[in-house]
Amino acid sequence: MAQGELLGEHESIRAVRALAARIAASPVHQVLIYGETGTGKGLVARMIHRLSKRSGRAFVDVNCAAIPANLMESELFGHERGAFTGAANAKPGLIEAADGGTLFLDEIREMDPQLQAKLLTLLDTQRFRRVGAVKSIAVDVRFVAATNKILLSEVSAGRFRDDLYWRLQVVPVNIPPLRARGDDVLLLAEAFVAHHGARCGRVIRGLEPAVAEAFRRYSWPGNVRELENLIERIAILETEDRVLMRHLPDRLVREVEGRAQPPIAGMGGQGAEHLPLHLGFHAGTEAFQRSLIEAALKEAGGRHGRAAQRLRLSRHALRHQMLKLGMAVPTA
Repeated sequence: MAQGELLGEHESIRAVRALAARIAASPVHQVLIYGETGTGKGLVARMIHRLSKRSGRAFVDVNCAAIPANLMESELFGHERGAFTGAANAKPGLIEAADGGTLFLDEIREMDPQLQAKLLTLLDTQRFRRVGAVKSIAVDVRFVAATNKILLSEVSAGRFRDDLYWRLQVVPVNIPPLRARGDDVLLLAEAFVAHHGARCGRVIRGLEPAVAEAFRRYSWPGNVRELENLIERIAILETEDRVLMRHLPDRLVREVEGRAQPPIAGMGGQGAEHLPLHLGFHAGTEAFQRSLIEAALKEAGGRHGRAAQRLRLSRHALRHQMLKLGMAVPTA
């Protein structure tokens, strides 16, 4: 398995790869990636950089949740000597380091509102000032932001600037959760088995059939990252030449074995056996909503306006819900 490769054959992940390639070849300077934790937002950001004319310059990765707010401005924009106590020397920031390349702002929602305003100015002008500086500096940077939150909801709640949201929302990329990618879970598992088995000096011959079925049925709340961590742990700790059911964590086994549920009182048993109770309330609700939307789109021949009418939603509300669920949404 090539490190950093966005693996998968499900149509939704094929669409993500195709969109990333189109973005890479375009002159767009702002990209916004949506996806649950562990879906591979950083992989998509790196793919966009690798396929672009900027690939020979720096890819700078910034986790906005990992840097304290009081340090973030200096880290991003740099500072001049004497700009604040302890600034004994001038220091270029990460924006300058990314000049000609790509700056990846992971967890953009966590950025301080004052810095959001400075970032907006930078996006509009491609110019900025170091902390304590008078003169501005021009740069040529592609900004790729990522979030596991629906930013429009964060805007409505007053936690994210609406003007910055609309500036970033030029080309949104929506990465589907692993539970929505069908048999991609098995393709990824086999790739991780080969990779981490080799790293540990072992030959692991894949998954026993019961494990493959369990992987298909599990909800994977941690997405691809959870799957890879599980396989790596098995490669390190276990000795068998296949991944066995007894290697799996109790929470995964309990969820999968809890799939068969008795009829729900008050529903007369009609359709109750088909409800995704094994996923729990939140993931099960998402799965049910996704099924409703997919059924409406199929009935409407893929026309989002007609599907929205069928669901008694506005077109905007349908788009928002699809983004929230990690479903592919047309950029137009």
